[in-house]
Amino acid sequence: MSEHLRWAKGGTATFLTIASDAVTLRSSIPSPPGARLDATLASEPTVSLTIKIHGSKLQPDGSFALKGRVLEATRALRARIEGLVAPPA
Repeated sequence: MSEHLRWAKGGTATFLTIASDAVTLRSSIPSPPGARLDATLASEPTVSLTIKIHGSKLQPDGSFALKGRVLEATRALRARIEGLVAPPA
């Protein structure tokens, strides 16, 4: 899993999907619904963002599928995240 985000509290995540501000991530750490996780985009130029978590589910490989919403995302940030999401095969 290539990392797209570095969580402020430790761990990493990869964007799987994005639709408007709603995102699905594969994360190395869990988070309860309602939590706001601060993160930094791993690639340059780094940008700080906050994701409000709506759901977290343990995956068979030990990672966590997180569903949430990017808070206060600019168009440029949304476009950058969309560029990180792999197109469907």
